[in-house]
Amino acid sequence: MFLRAAALLPVVKASLRLRGFKKTRESLEERQRRESVRAAQTGSAPEQVLRTSRMVRAAARWATVGASCLEESLTLWHLLRQQGHAARLRIGVRKTAEKFEAHAWVEHEGVALNQIEELHRHYAAFESEFSEQSGEST
Repeated sequence: MFLRAAALLPVVKASLRLRGFKKTRESLEERQRRESVRAAQTGSAPEQVLRTSRMVRAAARWATVGASCLEESLTLWHLLRQQGHAARLRIGVRKTAEKFEAHAWVEHEGVALNQIEELHRHYAAFESEFSEQSGEST
């Protein structure tokens, strides 16, 4: 899983820069439909989700140069969904002093996965999840 994440992170980074968020998300969704892994893996579903999250975080830290929270989150979201796990890509914003900031994270069963402590709680999340296709609602 580490190697898959390490290979996917630079692809996501380049796609975001060249094609933008919407086209990147759509291409990952199409790839999920074509390559749904759902292969037998060791451990329970919660263990698989946590293992995948740890491997993506490790790849973002050690195998790539400066992966953003959006790049890491899109990668984790994609890999979890490929394995058949429900995952939600969330984006939130905040304003501190005169600075506007945004943050992305992935939730599984209401729990934020790729977070250091409770960082996402400092951001106002958009009502709609960003992993849904246009026209759908939550």
